[in-house]
Amino acid sequence: MSTGSAAPKPGDPGSRTGRAAGPGRGGSRSGRPPRGGRLFQDGSRGGRVFRLFARWVRRPLLPAVRLWRRNIQLRIVAGTLLMSLGVVLLLGIVVIGQVRNGLLDAKERAAQSQAAGGFSAAQDRAATTPATPGQPDGGRDGASVNWRSTLVEQLASGGQSAFNVVALSLDTGDTASRGVRASGEVDPATSIPRELRHSVAQSTETLQKFTRIHYTSSKASEPGLVIGKRLNDAEGTQYELYYLFPLSQEEDSLALVKGTLATAGLFVVVLLGAIAWLMVRQVVTPVRMAAGIAERLSAGRLQERMKVTGEDDIARLGEAFNKMAQNLQLKIQQLEELSRMQRRFVSDVSHELRTPLTTVRMAADVIHEARVDFDPVTARSAELLGDQLDRFESLLSDLLEISRFDAGAAALEAEPIDLRQVVRRVIGGAEPLAERKNTRIVVVGDQQPVVAEADARRVERVLRNLVVNAVEHGEGRDVVVKLAAAGGAVAVAVRDYGVGLKPGEATRVFNRFWRADPARARTTGGTGLGLSIAVEDARLHGGWLQAWGEPGGGSQFRLTLPRTADEPLRGSPIPLEPEDSRRNREQAAAGQARESARRTAVPAQSAGDRQPLPAPPGLPGAPRATVDPTALPGSGARVVARTAADTDGRAPDTAAAGRDGGGNVNVEQVEQEDGTRGR
Repeated sequence: MSTGSAAPKPGDPGSRTGRAAGPGRGGSRSGRPPRGGRLFQDGSRGGRVFRLFARWVRRPLLPAVRLWRRNIQLRIVAGTLLMSLGVVLLLGIVVIGQVRNGLLDAKERAAQSQAAGGFSAAQDRAATTPATPGQPDGGRDGASVNWRSTLVEQLASGGQSAFNVVALSLDTGDTASRGVRASGEVDPATSIPRELRHSVAQSTETLQKFTRIHYTSSKASEPGLVIGKRLNDAEGTQYELYYLFPLSQEEDSLALVKGTLATAGLFVVVLLGAIAWLMVRQVVTPVRMAAGIAERLSAGRLQERMKVTGEDDIARLGEAFNKMAQNLQLKIQQLEELSRMQRRFVSDVSHELRTPLTTVRMAADVIHEARVDFDPVTARSAELLGDQLDRFESLLSDLLEISRFDAGAAALEAEPIDLRQVVRRVIGGAEPLAERKNTRIVVVGDQQPVVAEADARRVERVLRNLVVNAVEHGEGRDVVVKLAAAGGAVAVAVRDYGVGLKPGEATRVFNRFWRADPARARTTGGTGLGLSIAVEDARLHGGWLQAWGEPGGGSQFRLTLPRTADEPLRGSPIPLEPEDSRRNREQAAAGQARESARRTAVPAQSAGDRQPLPAPPGLPGAPRATVDPTALPGSGARVVARTAADTDGRAPDTAAAGRDGGGNVNVEQVEQEDGTRGR
């Protein structure tokens, strides 16, 4: 339904709001596409770019993913390696943590003992050193500096590079001020943390902290432990004394432990992977052998057997597999022999019956020609004898044809043919039966040539069988024959509106001698082998013969053939379920109801802006575009939209299409387009 397509008339009450309503309904006053449409276009373009990028990323990973999914040995070994690596990492973390804690605890205890002795010695030295009275402040400061320097040298002399000593004044935060003494070229400004100095200045306890020790020379920094305490010098002035213990030896020891654990862990992981590979190989190799032999058995090489060694479970599995293969070979040979005997029996009987049947036929023809001289009962018997002989000859011909298919002796004589001519010949032959049944045969889609490489005799036999069955089971309603071609396939569909098929019957309709209604009389003298021969003819062409039906809604049989011989089919230009099926009509009615509800929600328009409503599907009126989708999604076949007018008025009227019994029965699409031909 179009809105705002007609120009507003002068004086029209809706002309004032016509321009404002246009953009609100998706239009644009400037003629440019609406912003929402551009956003949708940008979004779809972005989605395509993302899909292309994902496909480009996924393409090199496909071989690895395929190998991972198909190789159980690789998955087991990879899982073993990952779990072993996790166990080794967890064990390494625990061991390294324990070693680190042990080394640090031992170093911390030794450092605390050493620092406690140094602090005690410094305090004793300050207590035994007399103060020098009467000196000015500068003299006292110089004496304090000299005293601290001597103290630092004496305390550091017992360390032998095991520790360093730093003495700092308490009354300043500047480490470069007076009273700063350090041993071993230690840089107090960067080696002693500020928070530790602040804590030492506020407390009389011994405090410690792990940090990095820096040096004023080119020597690299190293981790260390700093222990400090606030003390009094010989003159009673408070100062800070720190012991700095390097942890380089402990760090080297920890690095050695880490390297050893990493090497041992890697070796253990590789060893576990090799062990898992060998162990899994002992189990997977016989399974792979069994899979390969099973594939060769399925290909017909029934003499294949597994090699059995040992007496374990795998050996018992191999013996059981060999026994199964041997029994299967015997059974298949017996069945093949029985089938061969049956085929030969049917063929021999059919051939042997030819001679007496010919003799009986000659005698029956003589009797049939002289029936005018007989009494009514004898004359009727002569007519029945002729009819049954005709049916007997047809049955023999069908049996011979079935025996050729079973023996694989059927040959295809393919040549380019126009299926329209074949359909015309079939319809011409079925016209007398259609007149007796009061049935009209309608052809749709014969405006363009429908050419394919096929055996004209076999295709005509298939279509004759389908058309005759449709007329016989059509209950006097129209029969529609539809032709179409798209991509590399051509199709002919025969649609009737008779009793239809019950759920599940479409899978059995091609069985030999199967009848949907055994009580139903055959008016055309059928043998029950027509559809079986038809599906074999379709398979011989590399095509499909499929059936669809619904109870009371008729049925449709579709023959799909490749345009070129030996070309694989990817889809069919005619959907298996017709457009006028009960389910499609219900969906169309629901769509019309939603469309009507949507129209009622649209604001009223002037008479000049209104467009005529489209005609409901299937009713005469304005032509509607119909699309024939391919049966298989993504088959790549080209789909051409046709209008109802293209059918030249040959489509069945809705009265014929609607005479389906009036019941709302769910439709079962028994045959899917999965490439199984003529199931």
